[in-house]
Amino acid sequence: MPRGKIVIIDYGVGNVHSVSCALSFLGYKNIVTRKHELIRGADALILPGVGAFEQAMVNLNIFGLLDILNEEVCAKRKPIMGICLGMQVLGNSSQESPGHQGLGWIDFDVVGIPRSLQLKIPHVGWNTVQVDDHRSLFAGLEEEPHFYFDHSYYADCADDCVAARCDYGFRMPAVVVKGNITGVQFHPEKSQRNGLKLFRNYFNYLGV
Repeated sequence: MPRGKIVIIDYGVGNVHSVSCALSFLGYKNIVTRKHELIRGADALILPGVGAFEQAMVNLNIFGLLDILNEEVCAKRKPIMGICLGMQVLGNSSQESPGHQGLGWIDFDVVGIPRSLQLKIPHVGWNTVQVDDHRSLFAGLEEEPHFYFDHSYYADCADDCVAARCDYGFRMPAVVVKGNITGVQFHPEKSQRNGLKLFRNYFNYLGV
């Protein structure tokens, strides 16, 4: 039975309880909170996110989470996984919210899915993921596993940080990794068996 403590950051824009239920189903001790002392005591962090980039960054500031997250993730190198919008705020900025800076932990900007391709936007539903790197995240899954997506923007990220991509008329990052920081554009908590397996692989790798 896993014994580590996982904190799911509650900042008002994430489907935190769905993530918590998925982790609890797998047997992981987790708590949904924004309390600094609990964040400091965590072995790993999850930053979910649904909604607008601007609101996410405003809420992180309002709830006093920017400094504690920078301290724990950047200075202490605590592992963190950003999910969907939580992945996007790991970058520098977003076309969705001009003038609002992201956390800047991974060097990318968030851009809109090109309307010139006449794709249905947002990109909602199941899509396959092609794994480029960090294959341990996808251990035990099929060659191109399916995950559930729901987004209109994506991380325009350099290849050296991209661990997996999806194809939606063009190839875009589905998973980004830089050191202790991981971001997934899809929703593991909505991706049934594959999402649960990815969560378990991630925390097994961390030793949590």
